[in-house]
Amino acid sequence: MNALLPVVAAILQSVSFTLDKKILSMRRVGFRMYTGVSMPLIFGITSIIFLLFRPPITSELFSGYLPLFLIISVVGTAITNIFFYRALDGDSLGEIETISLINAIPVLIVSSILFVDERNFSILIPALVASSAVIWAHWQRHHFRMVRGTWLFFLWYFIYAPVSAILSKELLSVWNPIALELVRSGVLALIFTILFWQQVRRVPRNVFLFLLATNTLTSISWILYYYGYQRLGVVYTVLLFSLQPLLVYAASILYLKEKPHRKKSIAFGIVLVSIAYAQFLAR
Repeated sequence: MNALLPVVAAILQSVSFTLDKKILSMRRVGFRMYTGVSMPLIFGITSIIFLLFRPPITSELFSGYLPLFLIISVVGTAITNIFFYRALDGDSLGEIETISLINAIPVLIVSSILFVDERNFSILIPALVASSAVIWAHWQRHHFRMVRGTWLFFLWYFIYAPVSAILSKELLSVWNPIALELVRSGVLALIFTILFWQQVRRVPRNVFLFLLATNTLTSISWILYYYGYQRLGVVYTVLLFSLQPLLVYAASILYLKEKPHRKKSIAFGIVLVSIAYAQFLAR
């Protein structure tokens, strides 16, 4: 039953990301307006979930290094969201999801090295195979092809993804996922409202309804994802959640009519097989 947590999270997030691209393609909607409205919405939705389940928030959750981990996590998430939605605003959904999938590789490697319960060094070879596949998919005419905004997202998240996994695992050893998301989304809502207040004030009514829908899905998805971290561990959760980019890639072709790329489709499959093979060896 626990395995369903990241699977359901992957399905919800894939629908959300498909809606995200549609929203960002609407007139007068850019990544600033999107993130400026989305973060307060996520906080509001998470607050409702918090009131329904009422997980405890005690002083022990802010002891030791936990406040520092929480601050780094919030700042890193803010930067990641800016880079991600800026890239999504200027590139295709399928491209972004193909790129974002590779970030599972450093997460698997670093988690297996740092945490005994996640440790299995046999994942290194399939991880390198997956990395090489993504490089091959984007190597055209003797250079690595990627638009500037996507480059920034790729480089940042390739470095930050394993850091985020480490911080989340440490925080979730003490925090309830709902309580953790409530605090993080609250700080993020404040940050993005201050940064993009002018854009937030001009959001069209029809766009707001789409934003409400996609952020409801996202809020539930990330809570389920972090419950997976707690109950299944990082490696197994990342493996199952890797269904999400695959579903988004398929949706970008079927519903958004984006053009499929043979090399990227092959690379996408290689990465998924590599992650699955690494998990098979680890079990």
